Amino acid sequence: MGSSRLRVFDPHLERKESAALSDRELPLPTFDVPYFKYIDEEDEDDEWSSRSQSSTEDDSVDSLLSDRYVVVSGTPEKILEHLLNDLHLEEVQDKETETLLDDFLLTYTVFMTTDDLCQALLRHYSAKKYQGKEENSDVPCRKRKVLHLVSQWIALYKDWLHEDEHSKMFLKTIYRNVLDDVYEYPILEKELKEFQKILGMHRRHTVDEYSPQKKNKALFHQFSLKENWLQHRGTVTETEEILCHVYITEHSYVSVKAKVSSTAHEILRVVAEKIQHAEEDLALVAVAFSGEKHELQPNDLAISKSFEASGRIYVYRKDLADTLNPFAENEESQQRSMRILGMNTWDLALELMNFDWSLFNSIHEQELIYFTFSRQGSGEHTVNLSLLLQRCNEVQLWVATEILLCSQLGKRVQLVKKFIKIAAHCKAQRNLNSFFAIVMGLNTASVSRLSQTWEKIPGKFKKLFSELESLTDPSLNHKAYRDAFKKMKPPKIPFMPLLLKDVTFIHEGNKTFLDNLVNFEKLHMIADTVRTLRHCRTNQFGGDMSPKEHQELKSYVTHLYVIDSQQALFELSHRIEPRV
Repeated sequence: MGSSRLRVFDPHLERKESAALSDRELPLPTFDVPYFKYIDEEDEDDEWSSRSQSSTEDDSVDSLLSDRYVVVSGTPEKILEHLLNDLHLEEVQDKETETLLDDFLLTYTVFMTTDDLCQALLRHYSAKKYQGKEENSDVPCRKRKVLHLVSQWIALYKDWLHEDEHSKMFLKTIYRNVLDDVYEYPILEKELKEFQKILGMHRRHTVDEYSPQKKNKALFHQFSLKENWLQHRGTVTETEEILCHVYITEHSYVSVKAKVSSTAHEILRVVAEKIQHAEEDLALVAVAFSGEKHELQPNDLAISKSFEASGRIYVYRKDLADTLNPFAENEESQQRSMRILGMNTWDLALELMNFDWSLFNSIHEQELIYFTFSRQGSGEHTVNLSLLLQRCNEVQLWVATEILLCSQLGKRVQLVKKFIKIAAHCKAQRNLNSFFAIVMGLNTASVSRLSQTWEKIPGKFKKLFSELESLTDPSLNHKAYRDAFKKMKPPKIPFMPLLLKDVTFIHEGNKTFLDNLVNFEKLHMIADTVRTLRHCRTNQFGGDMSPKEHQELKSYVTHLYVIDSQQALFELSHRIEPRV
């Protein structure tokens, strides 16, 4: 925004400011709805007459007086108007203006609906008068600014807009407006071509059904946190993948990453391979929390995003179908964890990174906004984020499960050493999400109490683990982790729960609205934190993927076997190392 300034509304931050700065703060303007303080050269003295004489003599006031705007607070409409006024159309955009634009597009759903935004953009684009002036040579510039904002919006939201019919209708409407205007304003030709690429259209396409005369309020999708915290994002695509839990016992499951369109047969094949049992002897059974049971047929769709809220999927042996008893834990199932000892630790860490990266790379920056403001950890707008958080929890439980299912002390010691090495590799590969999860899994109470096991861990491994643990130290607001992560070059995967904690603290420590005006400084701080995802994904992982021949390793990492009951884990822990 160049010469613009934002007032910070966080009272804790304001207390840190110097007294001189407090003296220089402007009083709220006396409009019915205050929003901006405009400073014109001819009336600067009048506007600033209420300031103290001491602050006028401050050298830094000169630079402040040269500012065109002081943004005190704003209505959504005036924030948008200011944003459009301050946009530049040069190839190299002013950095502060681009940041303000990005802040607005990332957080607008907090204080206005997409319906409001679309209507406002159409009004700004089509207005015959602008700021009291008759239409003149500034009109094509204004139109181009609106189109630049729309282009940035599309670039940021990508399929979030394209998969919604209402948003597509808006884009086609404004495309038709550009098509109508390009003959009067040839300068719009470049923007027209960009929209043709975006919408996959050709100039001959007239889009009559979306003409401005047919616009109405029902045309646009209501997509806002302010009025409806978590609205349906649209139909789930058949190719979308989710993590499905197929329970083996009451407290253990196989985690299966599969498409929404997967059939029961496809899911059962994966589970049978994981538990090393003949597929033809097994069946999938949906068990509702009410106790009602339903055996899934091979061609039935097995996955539902909402199923976990109403029940579970179990795998049963067909010869026990009448009683529907799940598998009992047996010696064979306990020995499955021994497979990991034959795996290369670096390759295993690579597969963990590949899996985590596929989830992390799918997270939209807006998901952090919805997760924070909706007060819910799931829903159509936070699917990918929820999957990565779920994965972090599963890796932690997987570490404990593998160790506690190992009844032989010598092999259990080898497993602990193996996991310490995998954690170190995760750190080296800049996958901090799995790194934290593995360290937390080794530190979980049911594992850390295994004194006989830890006593036999060699000193160099204990030292290495101590060094890794120090990075998870929460003191000084996780300073050790933050310093180390900051030094890592992208691509990298952050510890997502901590990033969400940062956004939540900003949200809970600052009001979103002050006197019915948007506290935009708070939203800037949130957007700045959310942009961490963008920085982490500046580059892509690609040169060091694990070899194709490691399909077994990939399958192992993709379909983790997990015991999700702390009580069950403690029972296993006391079984292999009873309390003395």
